[in-house]
Amino acid sequence: MPQAIAPDDIVRNPREADANSRPPLLVLDPLVEFLDAAGLGRGALGVQPVGEGHSNVTYLIEREGAELILRRPPRPPLPPSAHDVLREARLLRALQDTPARAPAVLAVCEDPGVIGCPFYVMERVRGEVMTQSVPAALDTPGHRHAIGEQLIDALVEVHAVDWRAAGLEGFGKPSGYTERQVRRFLGLWEINQTREIPEVEEIGQWLGDNLPQSGPATIVHGDFRLGNTMYASQPPPRLVAIFDWEMATIGDPLADVGYLCALWTQEGDAVGGLFELGKVTRAPGFPTREELIARYQERSGRSVGDMRWYTTLALWKSIVFMEGNYKRAVTGTTDDPFLKQFGEGVLELARRARGIAFADDA
Repeated sequence: MPQAIAPDDIVRNPREADANSRPPLLVLDPLVEFLDAAGLGRGALGVQPVGEGHSNVTYLIEREGAELILRRPPRPPLPPSAHDVLREARLLRALQDTPARAPAVLAVCEDPGVIGCPFYVMERVRGEVMTQSVPAALDTPGHRHAIGEQLIDALVEVHAVDWRAAGLEGFGKPSGYTERQVRRFLGLWEINQTREIPEVEEIGQWLGDNLPQSGPATIVHGDFRLGNTMYASQPPPRLVAIFDWEMATIGDPLADVGYLCALWTQEGDAVGGLFELGKVTRAPGFPTREELIARYQERSGRSVGDMRWYTTLALWKSIVFMEGNYKRAVTGTTDDPFLKQFGEGVLELARRARGIAFADDA
């Protein structure tokens, strides 16, 4: 569901911005100048928010001769190293000539003086994003199964990219990924937390004590799920783009598999509450988690083994991020009403993650 536009989100010029208590998300006059200089369309802008909008902010920009997507960070204050859109743009550019299904970046602005922060502009890709339902043209058991298969095939393509040849040397550290993830998110928890949640430290300790042995490093998307992909509108099911690369790095590819499985629901699962982002996959025909893993192993040639550590890591990281989003909501730096529901939702997710991590102790 697209986010509503608050009165101070979009202003015409910096003078209008100075009259508001919060920094704007878009400043139109200098944005027009930037797009003109980049040769991206002509004339006035039509602007509307797109996507769920709970992390980086995404706008559809329409003008004569161009339909564009603009990505920028949310309003400050922001956690260190979070919401780095320039890093995201670098990755997308590196993927442009590879089989990975990523949208093309058209222009990057490093100057925060234009709209108040760095941003980038990418092509608009048309299709269907499935969060609550499957489009009627794709809504048969056979098509649903193919949707899941396409999701795995696209992930295998990402993991198969030669990231060094793509120019991503230094984008992430190929060794020690799992240990750094635990350390980083424990530190991020200290910044994001608004209350004491003992399970977070408890799970972090468990993760640190049970680090898996990682295989060769690949690009890791970091937020790979059905809702962050787009499919062609007409059958047969075909995944046309993967979005939301802000968490991408170089590391253990099984982290993406674990994340996908953590958010993938299937028939017979308990109702997941607020953070059940994959309710649509309960419908008959969608692959089970076991089938997804089997296809990943077959297509990638990579052995998966026990996914419990990676699934727990995925849920635990989600807790830390969601607490940070909840903090932005309660401190007034975002108007997103969905984030204000996270008070109880984060606790619910922490209980679920602990149950997976300590399943053998029950």
